[in-house]
Amino acid sequence: MPVTEDVRQLDFEVVAEGLAYPEGPVVLDDGSVLVVEVVGGTLKRVWGDGRIETVSTPGGGPNGAQIGPDGAVYVCNNGGLDMRSFCNALGPGTEGRIERIDLATGKVERVHEHCDGRPLSAPNDLVFDRTGGLWFTDFGKILPDAKTYSAIHYSAPGNGSLIAGHTGAIAYNGIGLSPDETRLYVADTRLAKLFAFDLESPGVIGPPRDPEVIRKQGRRSRRTVVGVAPGDVTVDSLAVTARGAVCVATMIRGGISCFGEDGYEYFVPLPDRTVTNIAFGGADMRTAYITCSGTGKLLRTRWPEPGLRHNFAI
Repeated sequence: MPVTEDVRQLDFEVVAEGLAYPEGPVVLDDGSVLVVEVVGGTLKRVWGDGRIETVSTPGGGPNGAQIGPDGAVYVCNNGGLDMRSFCNALGPGTEGRIERIDLATGKVERVHEHCDGRPLSAPNDLVFDRTGGLWFTDFGKILPDAKTYSAIHYSAPGNGSLIAGHTGAIAYNGIGLSPDETRLYVADTRLAKLFAFDLESPGVIGPPRDPEVIRKQGRRSRRTVVGVAPGDVTVDSLAVTARGAVCVATMIRGGISCFGEDGYEYFVPLPDRTVTNIAFGGADMRTAYITCSGTGKLLRTRWPEPGLRHNFAI
């Protein structure tokens, strides 16, 4: 670890514990937080007074969640994961998919299961743009002796047909948009890198706009490396701040790595090696909720800067 690294120690409180590998926190305006349980196959709602209620049980491996333009919760379901070996379950009923869950009734609908005629593998995380279009990552299946490729997909507003935005990657996980929605950020778990894609219009990835990137990588390479999380780490999901910095959940080292436009900026350590998600909420958007999946906890803290409010937050 570089001696000059900016490590910021924050005070945390436990909002919920005993969760079965929580991920995908969604902060609602009433102060409650939705989380999925990857192992439990559930969508739960956590209240600040200790109450935890089950909203729905979609089964499989619900991985990421977000409120859509219709007020429903959209979930990336990886199909199921054997946590002893971290291998995806195979067989009927374990297909990856995008699901829509009605918050009032808990009803589950499968919205997307294929792209260009091919079944989805293991959808991981998602974000809606301001038009109502959906970007999501497909992590790829983890098998006993292999790992399938990752991809980014886009669905036009109204749950339109899927378009493959970028394929052939190692392990795409967290995904988010810049405040002006001209850049799409994606974290690669295995590479511990944060990538950026320049967007020509909603749902359309273009070549990098930076001439230096084109000179080094070529015009056909569509992604730019924003930064690399230092040390022997892997990365998971992410959240974007109001100024456009990207906060990436960091595993093994355990914490949150923050990246600005010029690369890695600072690190916030947490008491769990398996930190998987961060989400912002509260009146000033400075309340951060963080999933510590290894210990089954949802933590809360005051973040150094406000987060970016999601387009269809309720």
